[in-house]
Amino acid sequence: MTDAPHEGVEPAAAAALLERGLGRRAFVQAALATGAVMAAGVATASPAAATGGPRTRLPGQVLQPGTGPIDGDLYLPSRPDEVLWGYLPRTTDAPVARMRSGQTITIDTVSHEGLLEDQGRDPAGWFAGQGVPREQVLDDAVAIASGYSRHPRDFDADGPHVVTGPVHVEGARPGDVLKIEPLSAMPRVPYGVISSRHGKGALAVQFSPDNGISPAEAMPQTPDGRATGDPLQYGNVSVFTPVRRGRRGVPTAHLPVGTSGEVSWPLDPFAGLMAVATVGDATQVNDPLVNSIPPTLGGGNIDVKHLNVGSAFYVPVVAEGALFSTGDPHMSMGNGEVALTAMEGSLRITYRLTVCRPGAGDAPSVAFRYPFGETPDAWVPIGLSDPDGSRDGQGSDLDVASRRAVVNALDFLVNDRGMDRAVAYAYLSAAADFEVSQVVDRTVGVHGLIPKSHFC
Repeated sequence: MTDAPHEGVEPAAAAALLERGLGRRAFVQAALATGAVMAAGVATASPAAATGGPRTRLPGQVLQPGTGPIDGDLYLPSRPDEVLWGYLPRTTDAPVARMRSGQTITIDTVSHEGLLEDQGRDPAGWFAGQGVPREQVLDDAVAIASGYSRHPRDFDADGPHVVTGPVHVEGARPGDVLKIEPLSAMPRVPYGVISSRHGKGALAVQFSPDNGISPAEAMPQTPDGRATGDPLQYGNVSVFTPVRRGRRGVPTAHLPVGTSGEVSWPLDPFAGLMAVATVGDATQVNDPLVNSIPPTLGGGNIDVKHLNVGSAFYVPVVAEGALFSTGDPHMSMGNGEVALTAMEGSLRITYRLTVCRPGAGDAPSVAFRYPFGETPDAWVPIGLSDPDGSRDGQGSDLDVASRRAVVNALDFLVNDRGMDRAVAYAYLSAAADFEVSQVVDRTVGVHGLIPKSHFC
């Protein structure tokens, strides 16, 4: 691990410094708005193929670009020329970083929440409205919102995600698998945002009245202003969610219940988007074929909550160098991601990227044709409703995703664990779980959990 020039301080000391700088009254107001802590970080260094127990680190500061703990061999910030806003890199795009297989890289991911056009494309201003002082707003978020120019932004057509990369991994070639291991994930700020937008989410208005809900049950329940063409008038809802320390110092998110109650839950940070480049025929960086919203065979916006620190995510390589990218940082997410977003919040994530060759036995056989996950405790087969994204139409049938997850689970158990297919099918029905990953990304997803403890 290396530290950038501005050393971290303990949270208590940071709070004292903030109080002296703001004055007691302003400090209390800021504490109520932001949870009275500087950025609380969670890092669990226990990748799926490694040993060692979990650890939690609280860096005690807002992780502005280049400051604070940097765990990786390499460091990649998210400056405007190192990101794509709403799109994935193509196989022909030039890398912004290069690394060897097996090296580690720390990437400052940037959440799109607070940057988007329906929030004014002014993160300093939008977060100020939530009580966040300017020094707790990330400089790279401000720079992207004001200075991004790789393509004109179209709020209605573009994906929302700030995607950092691509990273060229030496030796990766078509037919290989890239093993992606998140080794640490630290919240860069002490807050997140959960958003619900008109026409999107599990209860979008287009699902009524013939698809299971009434118009009165559609969400959000604010007036729908999309006809104005002005995103600021759309009536979308964004819920600011402060982070502070809960019991035993565990970083937790907090939301109000009624006038005096509260609901809280522990953070479990991960990147919703981890990808390799797969599209070579997109003529522009903002071609719909590389829109960042639908997950694909190259991973992308996969939104599987179990692919957190300590896991491994395997994706088939299509381009020389794999061309890895990441974004959509989540501080926590529930299966389904029903409102549209998780608890979105910028993370500093360290990855180990490793090239796996056919026949080497260091990647699940399914992963040479389809994304596959692994945690210390389970194998995670994945199914998508339409794994080529928007090409030739967009399919959003959850049944299709479920069937594919089951087939991929069967293929894994037969080819990698040596089970008879009929027996494996029976086992999955009796002992494995299949969960909805998300229902909001155009291409919807299902994943399975096959406990490793069941196997001798």
